[in-house]
Amino acid sequence: MKKQILVLGVGNVLWADEGFGVRAVEALHDMYTFSDEVTLMDGGTQGLNLYPYIMASSHVLVFDAIAFRLAPATLKVLRDDEIPQYCTTKVSPHQTTFNEVLAHAQLLGAVPDIITIIGVQPEVLDDFGGSLRDSVKARIPEALQLAVDELCSWGVTATRRTESEIVTPLNARALGLSFYENERPPEDIACRFGDARFLKG
Repeated sequence: MKKQILVLGVGNVLWADEGFGVRAVEALHDMYTFSDEVTLMDGGTQGLNLYPYIMASSHVLVFDAIAFRLAPATLKVLRDDEIPQYCTTKVSPHQTTFNEVLAHAQLLGAVPDIITIIGVQPEVLDDFGGSLRDSVKARIPEALQLAVDELCSWGVTATRRTESEIVTPLNARALGLSFYENERPPEDIACRFGDARFLKG
């Protein structure tokens, strides 16, 4: 069968470093082009809604923020059986993690042939409306190179875009990293860590 390769960024851009996966796949899209068998996708917090895309793919590469209990901003690559099926760290009790999506696929016998996760240890998660911390953002170029090398090992060629090329964003403009960071309310009025008017007492 022809290879179908999914490059997926998962996470919630509203929760600081939890948005690493989305920001990484956006950056990969901005920097490289790929052949038709490769699909780049912002998986956000779609949870089990991602299952059909996982099921239809022979190879899956995922960017994500994962609690490895390592130093903040540490990158780690997990492959196939190294990937745990369950995760105990959630931003919301209603959140379905990517690990649980894989567990669901395992139960239904529809796991991709190859799965690789490029994860980062977050520095801060509980900052609603915050963006990536500088330490985590600084690891994106290295994460992209790891992704390109992994895709190359799968027989995929990544073609670097030219500086003059006009790139259609992967996401809506309002979700883009630059727009998000520059247009959001200042921290002192955004109540990102909780509104003291409601926390008193």
